[in-house]
Formats: sequence, C-alpha cells, structure tokens
Amino acid sequence: MSTQRVIVVMGVAGTGKTTVGRLLATALGLPYAEGDAFHPAANVAKMSAGTPLDDADRWPWLDAIGQWIRDCAGLRGGVVAASSLKRAYRDRLRAAAPGAVFVHLTGGRPLIEERMAARKGHFMPTTLLDSQFATLEPLRDDEAGVVVEVSGSPEEITERALAALRRLDTAENHSLRN
Repeated sequence: MSTQRVIVVMGVAGTGKTTVGRLLATALGLPYAEGDAFHPAANVAKMSAGTPLDDADRWPWLDAIGQWIRDCAGLRGGVVAASSLKRAYRDRLRAAAPGAVFVHLTGGRPLIEERMAARKGHFMPTTLLDSQFATLEPLRDDEAGVVVEVSGSPEEITERALAALRRLDTAENHSLRN
C-alpha cells in the first residue's frame, strides 16, 4: 500500500475513528491527526450542549483539517480521523488532497450507542447520535474508499481496514496498468 496516501477515517460518533486511526497510522508508519482537535471552541461548546453542528459550523473545521493534510501529510501521507459524514465534506477534504482515501467505519446503532455511552471525557453526548445517522451519506461508488464494520476489537477492525486498503490499492494499480 502506498505510504504517500492520505487516509481519512470517517463515520458517525462512537465508531472508533480515533482508536482505529491511530492504529492505522502506526501500522503504516504515517503521522496521525485527531479531527476533533481542529474544532473551534464554539463547535465543541455547541456539541457539548447537545446541539448538532450545521454546515456553516463545519466548513472552518474541514478547512483546518485540509490545511493539515496539505502542510503535514501531503508529502508523505498521513491518517486523520474526521467524521466526514456528507459527500460535500469529503469533497472539501479531497480538494486539499485529491488522492485521499476514506475508511468508513460503520456498525449498528445499538453497538455504537453502547460504545458512546462507555466513553469517558468526550464532549459528544449520545443524544446527538440520531443527528449523526441522519446526516450520514455513505461513500458512493465513485469515491475512493472502503467500508469497514466495527464489531470486534480495535485491532480486528484495524486489520480489516488494512486488508480492505490493500485490496483497494491493488485494484487501483491494476486499473492504472490497463
């Protein structure tokens, strides 16, 4: 798998983007960035109060992630965890890194709600999970990416993600040769 690729680990809150993103970055020897760290304080306050973000809230956040992609990861690749729930959000990140690949972590609502409820010290309340699922636009066929189910341990999920990325890389290399 190319190590000069930007990988965006996406999905609704509670799917394990941070944990899997860090494990992917370590396995691939790439820098990691936590998307939540790019949120302005107003966004964190809004979500902490149980209010979903709107597009106007998200654009500066996505632009900050895009800047990291360009500045820190663009030359050698990197892994960033960012919900990227809508196609328009992914398009914004692809504008910063046209070769970005998305790893969409997905799972059933009961499992994700259970994981969210077990988290300690995170600003995102479980009450926002419905708005996350309502906003989610799954990856489309024309988007570079893979879908990975989140049952099992973080290590198992990461291994599935790595295998899916290898298959994607192989398929892309094959289509370039033909």
